[in-house]
Amino acid sequence: MKQRLAILALILGLGVGMQSPPPSHAETSGSPASTITLDGKQLPPPPMAFGGKIEEQAIKSTPWWPPRIVPPKDAPNVLLIITDDAGFGVPSTFGGVIPTETMDALAKEGLSYTNIHSTALCSPTRAALITGRNHHSVGFGVISEQSTAYPGYNSIITKDKATIGRILLENGYSTSWFGKDHNVPAFQASVAGPFEQWPNGLGFEYFYGFVGGDANQWQPNLFRNTTQIYPFDGDPEWNLVTGMADEAIDWITDLHQVDSSKPFFVKYAPGATHAPHHPTKEWVEKIEGMKLFNDGYEALRQTIFENQKKLGLVPEDTKLAAWPADKLKPWDQLSDDEKKLFIRQVEVFAAYAAYNDHEIGRVVQAIEDIDELDNTLIIYINGDNGTSAEGGPMGTPNEVAWFNGIAEMPAETQMQWYDVWGTEETYNHMSAGWSWAFDTPFDYFKQNANRLGGIRQNMVVSWPNGISDKGGRRDQFMHVIDVVPTILEVAGIEQPETVDGIKQSPIEGTSFAYTFDKANAELPSRHKTQYFEMMGQWALYHDGWLLSTEVNRMPWETPGTPNPDPLNKQVLQLYDLSKDKNQSTDIAKDHPDKVKELKALFIEEAKKYQVFPMDASVTTRLAKPRPSITAGRSEFVYTKPMTGVPQGDSPSLLNSSYTITAEIVVPEGGAEGMILTSGGRFAGYGFYLLESKPVFTWNMLNLKRIKWEGKEALAPGKHTVEFDFKYDGLGAATLAYGSPSGLGQSGTGTLKVDGKEVTSQKMDHTIPTILQWDEAFDVGSDTLTGVYDADYKPPFPLTAKLEKLTIRIDRPELSEADKKKIEAAMQKASD
Repeated sequence: MKQRLAILALILGLGVGMQSPPPSHAETSGSPASTITLDGKQLPPPPMAFGGKIEEQAIKSTPWWPPRIVPPKDAPNVLLIITDDAGFGVPSTFGGVIPTETMDALAKEGLSYTNIHSTALCSPTRAALITGRNHHSVGFGVISEQSTAYPGYNSIITKDKATIGRILLENGYSTSWFGKDHNVPAFQASVAGPFEQWPNGLGFEYFYGFVGGDANQWQPNLFRNTTQIYPFDGDPEWNLVTGMADEAIDWITDLHQVDSSKPFFVKYAPGATHAPHHPTKEWVEKIEGMKLFNDGYEALRQTIFENQKKLGLVPEDTKLAAWPADKLKPWDQLSDDEKKLFIRQVEVFAAYAAYNDHEIGRVVQAIEDIDELDNTLIIYINGDNGTSAEGGPMGTPNEVAWFNGIAEMPAETQMQWYDVWGTEETYNHMSAGWSWAFDTPFDYFKQNANRLGGIRQNMVVSWPNGISDKGGRRDQFMHVIDVVPTILEVAGIEQPETVDGIKQSPIEGTSFAYTFDKANAELPSRHKTQYFEMMGQWALYHDGWLLSTEVNRMPWETPGTPNPDPLNKQVLQLYDLSKDKNQSTDIAKDHPDKVKELKALFIEEAKKYQVFPMDASVTTRLAKPRPSITAGRSEFVYTKPMTGVPQGDSPSLLNSSYTITAEIVVPEGGAEGMILTSGGRFAGYGFYLLESKPVFTWNMLNLKRIKWEGKEALAPGKHTVEFDFKYDGLGAATLAYGSPSGLGQSGTGTLKVDGKEVTSQKMDHTIPTILQWDEAFDVGSDTLTGVYDADYKPPFPLTAKLEKLTIRIDRPELSEADKKKIEAAMQKASD
């Protein structure tokens, strides 16, 4: 016994970063079953000194195994759920009409939270959620596709800000991430890596999901860890919402069967309800049968509002903001076709939300089936921002069109997709009128960091072993940065001082674990101050006051000339949220000193958390240059088939002149197949052989195809086929001067065979901003969806031999005269 204690003392004395294990973890030191709990200050911990004895002969030596690291005693499993693009009034739990039975059930067993906040946009909220730090602090001032070369906006989570996955992993948890990952920089998303910013590199041992802002749920760009997979091939009924639930259930169940003592952490982040809205037919039929939306979006808003009053979520005397009739046509002014279309749009959205909640319920049930539900902390956050209005007033069958400037597609155009709305044939979004209603009792939308409709979420927390106030409600001010410190407190784990030898910056959130105790239900919030900023719209919360900028654009509006001074060129509004729960009465004129005080505090917070320089540009940022593996290159050569290269790491042809040259050998009997493609059904291009004839097709946002086609089939033997495009505009270089004038201009394409022109035609407009982001750059075949279903079906492998494919890009350069002209135009526009 004395020898055992001496060895244990040696371990504890030499094992820096260790603390003695709790009694339940105690095993004979050095035995294969020995365990130890870290103090967590240094991750990973340094190697432990050997605790046995080494002599010349093994028979005289004492073996000693390093103890296995385990979390503190009673550390729970954690299931962290965050849905996408869902405002306060979406779930039935908080007054909505869409059935969310899983959230309802968890609320009855746990606590409902009415006052948690997001950043107003997807990947910024998610970066804040997994790090416990403000979104600018971790490089996500905007989504990764909009990243710019400033610390608060470069989409890089630096190594001094370890994620909750990494901290829990090093402390003995199994960690995983299912669903959406919008925190890989768009320029690091290819098989070339680096993978440090992927879930596996951020501390999540297992990843199953998609990389990017959204995905076709029928045919997603899906990864298992860092390998792209295609489980939907040959299965037209497959849907990611169910697929990821199946995968999470299998992972949790397998882990439990292998080691039931090891706690798990699961980040569960479905793509729902971000566009495209892709529920199964079964769920669409269920929602259609409920007839929830036939009276229109204003009536829906009122119904949700009355439900919220009955639930006590808003005071009886609360008033809704006026309907924005100048931006969203009132229901009684819509045509019959518009009403029919809009009802279809929202029923598909609602089906998507209900379907997603149901599948979350299956994951929760799986945890109960292994008898771990009582010991699992479930945090279910509804939405990473308010409901999206990026479909514009009319909705759209193709969200990619919105990102390229088509915000209001007429109903008669959209009706051609009415019968297939929500299927793989659409990348659909709903009318913003529904989005306004789903953010009730607040106003505005996703992107609006200055309005509660953009940043106020709700949440349910269930933990039977730690929460006794079943069905309770908590109204304290919170933010998603508060989730990490809460999990760490509950698990008994400290924030590390260093990770991989790098000193860690302080976590910026505040634990809300104190609210789990019923005695603290009415305590004031411990989170006193919080800034908000998104694309030049900003706000500051401080002790019940909210200073915010006046809304100066709707989310579907992308002004050609962004606000050049978003800090100061603003109308400031002031609200007392202790009395005015839904930000309806501006009292700035009555409290000028408070406005001045809070603006100064905002500036202080902005300096502290890397908010500057502020930038009010929106979609034009998508076209700005980034440090991808293609940056600075103008020639690309391929000699064998290759698929799956993401848009951010592949050659971009937009807003440039270019020449694509393919040297091929056509076999006897002819050839067909894809030579080169990028994008897919909803935007992109393809260069292919069709019945041995060369074809180049531009898919213009699934609204039309522009096609160049050879008249004669290629004879067997060697050929050089070429597509040459001369761009007429000034290109993306104009963005450096704040002007989008160089984007989306005309150009002329010419198809050549063996050096001879076959056909030529002019494009009056080109795609200005982005191709379909969840589709890849492929050589020799076409993955996921094709650019022209009438011509071919993927994978459409090339049956000719590809000897060499060369892409040469000639990006426009601005002359001094061009620069002066642009500067003068921008100055005039800002006057």
